[in-house]
Amino acid sequence: GEEGITINAMDIKKKYKLGTSDNQFSVLAQSILSISDENEPNLTINLTSKLPQGSGMGSSAATSTAVCRALSGHLGVNLAENEISELVFEAEKIVHGTPSGIDNTVVAYEMPVYFVKGKKPRTFDPGNIFRLVIGDTGIEASTKKTVANVRKAWEKEPRLMKGYFDEIEKVTRNGKIALEKGDRELVGELMDENHKLLNSIGVGHKSLEKLIDIAHEEGALGAKLTGGGGGGNMVALAEDKKSQKKIYDAITEAGYRAYQTSFGERP
Repeated sequence: GEEGITINAMDIKKKYKLGTSDNQFSVLAQSILSISDENEPNLTINLTSKLPQGSGMGSSAATSTAVCRALSGHLGVNLAENEISELVFEAEKIVHGTPSGIDNTVVAYEMPVYFVKGKKPRTFDPGNIFRLVIGDTGIEASTKKTVANVRKAWEKEPRLMKGYFDEIEKVTRNGKIALEKGDRELVGELMDENHKLLNSIGVGHKSLEKLIDIAHEEGALGAKLTGGGGGGNMVALAEDKKSQKKIYDAITEAGYRAYQTSFGERP
């Protein structure tokens, strides 16, 4: 076998060793090893992920957290959620430069997060199980480009845009309350409202509309773009398991990649 720790990212056919600081996995492994006071073991971690990379679904934070848990478990290092989150956040800086801290918090705590720019992300408890279908437009969206377009629109129509942003803030606040109450219908309505506002500020895309229409036709309670917009993914909220499967099937039959997931399940 190989000497030392090797992280084998099978999806992208790359292998990472310790001692290189240009990727998040080596940096993570190095940090955990230094906490453990152990010598570097001969160990290979094989890593595969169902999450597509660069799709705004937090795949780098998810894979980093998995590596963090596997290695710390193996070395007998007991890490609390906040420590895992912090280690992954530090590693995320290599991928994203200035990450918001949302991805690592969501993944490490396995809970929804309420985030206001400039403040630390806060976790909260959902009051129900929420079943989601994620539909991938297959269009790689550049978040940078989308943000630049929004900035341009802001400079042209500051009052109008400020109005939209104030509405988005209101919808987000109400969304958190609806999630905590476990009110699925209301969460769905707020997702639809949020999506309309995101279209108004110019981050929509016609392929997203197609997926959202399919979701609504199949009985979704609500659907919106997720991630940076301009393509990328949409997320739809289903009433129950049966409805979730129906939405998922319709999206895949239309030729798009889709994922089913849920949160708020009590163990």
